[in-house]
Amino acid sequence: MTSTSSWRREIYSAFWGVNGAGKSTTINMLCTLYAQTAGAAEICGYRLGKDNEAIRRKIGVVRQIDAGDVYYFESVDNKVFLYLEQGVYEVKYKLYEIEEEYANTDFFRASKSVIINLAKVKQFAPDFGGRFEAQMKNGEKLIISRQYVPLLKRRLGM
Repeated sequence: MTSTSSWRREIYSAFWGVNGAGKSTTINMLCTLYAQTAGAAEICGYRLGKDNEAIRRKIGVVRQIDAGDVYYFESVDNKVFLYLEQGVYEVKYKLYEIEEEYANTDFFRASKSVIINLAKVKQFAPDFGGRFEAQMKNGEKLIISRQYVPLLKRRLGM
C-alpha cells in the first residue's frame, strides 16, 4: 500500500518502499497510464481521471510503444513523427538514427523523409515515374521514391 500527501507545488524526486508497495503503480497512475483505483489528485491544476489528456500534455508523458505497432516514421520541418494505426507522436530521434537502430528489421527507408514498416504494408503498386506506392494496412498510401525502389525489390526478393 502506498499513501502520500504533499503540500501544494511539492515535487517528489523519489519513491521509496519495499517490493510490491505500489511505487510504480502510483507513478503510472499519476502519469495517467493506469486508471486510479481510489483517492484524488490534481496535477498542474488538472484533475486526475477527468483531465488526463491535458495532464499528459503538461507533464510530457512518454508512452512505451512497441516497434511492431509503428506504421512509419516521417520527417516534417526538422521534426520526426511516428505513425500508429490511430495516433501520431513526435520522437526525439533523427531519421538516420531510427534507420540505424532498426537495421535488419522490417523497417525500410522509402524516401528522404519516410521510413516504413514493411510488416504494416498491405500491398505495393507501381506508380508514375518509377516510384512505388505502398498501401498500408490502415488505409494510408505512402510513396517509395524511385531511388529506393531497387532496394525494396531486392528486399522483397523481386
